[in-house]
Amino acid sequence: MNRSRYFEESKHAGRVLLLSVVLLPGLCSAQDISWERLSEGVTVSVWKPGDACPTVPTMLVVDMDPERTKFSVHHYAQEGLSEPPRIDEWQKRTGHHVLFNAGLFRENFAYLGLLYKDGRPLGSRRHTSWQGLFVAEPSASGLQKARILDLAAESFDEEQPHYREAAQALMLLDRTGKIRVRESGKHAYQTIVAEMETGHILLLKSLGAVRLYDIGRCFKDALPAVRQAMAMDGGSSSDLRIEESLWERNLQAQEHASWKSLFGSSGSHIPLPTVIGASPR
Repeated sequence: MNRSRYFEESKHAGRVLLLSVVLLPGLCSAQDISWERLSEGVTVSVWKPGDACPTVPTMLVVDMDPERTKFSVHHYAQEGLSEPPRIDEWQKRTGHHVLFNAGLFRENFAYLGLLYKDGRPLGSRRHTSWQGLFVAEPSASGLQKARILDLAAESFDEEQPHYREAAQALMLLDRTGKIRVRESGKHAYQTIVAEMETGHILLLKSLGAVRLYDIGRCFKDALPAVRQAMAMDGGSSSDLRIEESLWERNLQAQEHASWKSLFGSSGSHIPLPTVIGASPR
C-alpha cells in the first residue's frame, strides 16, 4: 500500500474474532488491564481509554509473551502464491493462533521496508525514514525472543541479522517518550505493535478511525508500561484474526452480548500481501 493510501480513512474496521474480554476503566496502566486468557502466552482485552484519551476509540488488545509465543513473517510471493490472501485465508493456511497485518506495501504488493523470513531478506530494501523494526526469533543466545528495534538508535545488520523474522514500519513512540509521528495526519483504523516493560508484545487494533499521534500521546498518558511502539499498515489494511477454536466455545455466553457486536461479521477484509503470525512455542 502506498503512503497516501495508508492515511486514508477506511470505511470498514474489518472483522475481528475474539473469545471473551473485559471492558477497562477510562484511565489505567498496563498492569491494571484485566486480561482473558486465550491460550498459553496469549491474553486479550478491550480497552476504552475514555476521559484519559478522548480522541482515541476503543481498542482491541492482545498481549503475547514471546517466551511462550513464536512469531513468523509470511509474504504471499515467498510462499508461491499468485495473489495475496485475505486474513482468514492466511489463518487457514498457516494455522497461527493470532494473525495481524504487517507494514506498508506498494500497489504491486511489494513490501515497503526491510522484511525477513527465516533469516533471509524477501527482496525489499530498508526504508530510509521509517525507523521501527519488529524483530523476533533470535539466531543468537541472550537476546529477547521478540522486540522492537528503533533504527534511529540501534543497528540492524542486513547481511548477518541477529533475528530470523523482521518487518519494518513507522516508529510511533520511542524509549525516551518521544512521539515519532507528526501531530498532523488523517484519521484511519490503526494496527499498533508495542513492546512492554515486561518484555511482552502488545498488539492493538483500533475499532474506530484515529490519528497515530493521538495513540502515541495516549500511551504516554494512560499506558506508561509501553516501552516503545510502532505502527503497522492502517486504514483498510488494519486487520487482526484470532483462531476460532480459542473463542468459539464461549461465543454464546450471555455475558458477552455487550461486545459481540464489536467483533462480529461487520466490515470486510482486503487481501494482505504480508502478515505476521503468532503461535505457541
